[in-house]
Amino acid sequence: MKRLSLLCLLSISFVPSFGADWPQFRGPNCAGIAADSGVLPVRFSDSDNVAWSAALGDGIGCPVIADGRVVTSTTFEGNEIGLAAYDVVTGKPLWKRKWPIGDIDETHQTNSYASTTPAIDGDRVYFYFWTLGLIAVDAKTGEDVWHRELPVPYFVFKWGAGMSPVLYDDMVIFAQDDDLYPAIYAFDRATGEQRWKDDRSDMAVNYSHPVICNTETGDELVVGGTGILVGYDPQTGKRLWQARTLLRNIKTTPVCHEGTIYISLQSGGIANQWLASVDRAETGNNDDRITRDEIQAFVGTRPVPESFYQKTFGRGDLDNDGDLEGKELDIAFLHPDNFAGASFDVENPADEFIVAVKAGGRGDVTDSHVLWKNPTKHTDHIVSPLVINDRMLLIKEGGIATCFSTKDGSSVFGPVRIRNEGNYFASPVYGDGKIYVASENGRIVVLKEGPELEVLAVNDMGDSVLANPAIADGALLVRTRSALMRIE
Repeated sequence: MKRLSLLCLLSISFVPSFGADWPQFRGPNCAGIAADSGVLPVRFSDSDNVAWSAALGDGIGCPVIADGRVVTSTTFEGNEIGLAAYDVVTGKPLWKRKWPIGDIDETHQTNSYASTTPAIDGDRVYFYFWTLGLIAVDAKTGEDVWHRELPVPYFVFKWGAGMSPVLYDDMVIFAQDDDLYPAIYAFDRATGEQRWKDDRSDMAVNYSHPVICNTETGDELVVGGTGILVGYDPQTGKRLWQARTLLRNIKTTPVCHEGTIYISLQSGGIANQWLASVDRAETGNNDDRITRDEIQAFVGTRPVPESFYQKTFGRGDLDNDGDLEGKELDIAFLHPDNFAGASFDVENPADEFIVAVKAGGRGDVTDSHVLWKNPTKHTDHIVSPLVINDRMLLIKEGGIATCFSTKDGSSVFGPVRIRNEGNYFASPVYGDGKIYVASENGRIVVLKEGPELEVLAVNDMGDSVLANPAIADGALLVRTRSALMRIE
């Protein structure tokens, strides 16, 4: 009897136990907070405290985790894009899927064709790619479940596609604001049937992920955009409210906490953006005007779609002289119903602030639901905030941290350096009382969460890290540009 009891105890001790899932970009509700992290490491490297490591092709999409599987996007030799799945504990390869990259534009050097993060649940993995559209594969085998083609996005600026699907209820939600077909979609997770779509033609290019905000009147799907923050009914796609509090475009993702949406934002005016990127490029004329020829020269040999010119020059070229200058630039590149945000100012091209908006309103809530909006010079245009314990932490390019009270936006600490003066594309993530901040230079800074900055360690991963680390089962899953590794 004693021997049987011992065998039972041994068998129990060797059954893997998995913490809460990390199902999508930046984890649960895109907030960067692990629901059940276990004890997490402080000091590590690409060789120290590495439980396993798997070599991958180039990629900056984040790892996602569900039911003991970790999946990430990657490029493959032969001009292919795809997914790779591993056992989250052992690193055992489970499956790989590959699709042709196809005929698409070049992307910025800091981006990658494997730029999007899949979403995962216990049954399926949901993945988006420019020419592929949105596809669901079986989480256990990688085999196709359903596939939905979407308009191939077009970007004049060479940032490329970077939006990822997110999960809500029995739906997978996908938003993409590009230069031609901006829209947000909801699909049935099991069948891929389109539940609803909202045309977002009032938006310019944005890279902000949808998040869910719980209110007294029900859940709301909140999406940042050009000039406005929009609250949707997640079941129907109906716009419930909007707050004209943002700027010309947004690359950060809001964070929802207890019915309030917190946003950090840095953005210049659309006019300034086009002049800086196109007119003042080596291919431009540097005369504070934009012409069709300048846009084509900036883009390269691939012809710019005529529909783009019709959309922009068609409404912006007020004097019909073939170029855009002054206020014509705003009119050309912004929807006539959406002129909120930064104004045309060559001398002061950027604006930045933090803002808190109460969810649950209806109609235009700019005056009624904006709790506070504070200017600051310490936001980043890509890195999203971390909101925890009534504090809002920002990390800025150069390794500068600032922290604000979520009550009123007042300063808690900073600006102060975090001992790593790199470029930052990943947003901070939290678990076990620690904040992990990954940098393009390959270092991950570990901070102690609290009202004062305390740097616990600066760890070198040996390769660039642009993806948010994932947290699960007492470990970090780190995706460098060439590998996926489990850190314990």
